[in-house]
Amino acid sequence: MPQIQLTPAQRKEQRANAHHLDPVVMIGSDGWTPAVKKETEAALDAHGLIKIRVFSDDRSAREALFLAIADEIGAAPIQHIGKLLVLWRPMPEREKTVDEDRGAGPREVKVIKYSKRGGQRPEIKTLRVLGNQRLTPGGQVKRAKKVKQVSVKKRSQT
Repeated sequence: MPQIQLTPAQRKEQRANAHHLDPVVMIGSDGWTPAVKKETEAALDAHGLIKIRVFSDDRSAREALFLAIADEIGAAPIQHIGKLLVLWRPMPEREKTVDEDRGAGPREVKVIKYSKRGGQRPEIKTLRVLGNQRLTPGGQVKRAKKVKQVSVKKRSQT
């Protein structure tokens, strides 16, 4: 894969975003192995912007490794400071799943209740849960607690 080319402004923005990140991939004495490549790919797919720490004392070897990694996995080389390498690749689009159980309004929920005595079939109940209610782990429907209104005077005094 060819590496991604960024403008200096885009690279500057990515450097700023990477400032607070910790290294998620470490390259040891074995170098750029298939296992390290796989972890780097997974980290880029999950985060998009990552730091890699290289435990090597040769600066020119680190620079060559930095460009080789970026070219091999199709990422943009952002920054190389000391033993840290920063790479960026756009995150792949993920399918967004709509959780119908979390929508507003009433919904039907099936609850399975197991018998305390062994050997009996579980009982399946269909419950209607409203928007202001929640279902407890025990299968009970509970109303949401009311939020207390705090007056403006009390807020300004605290």
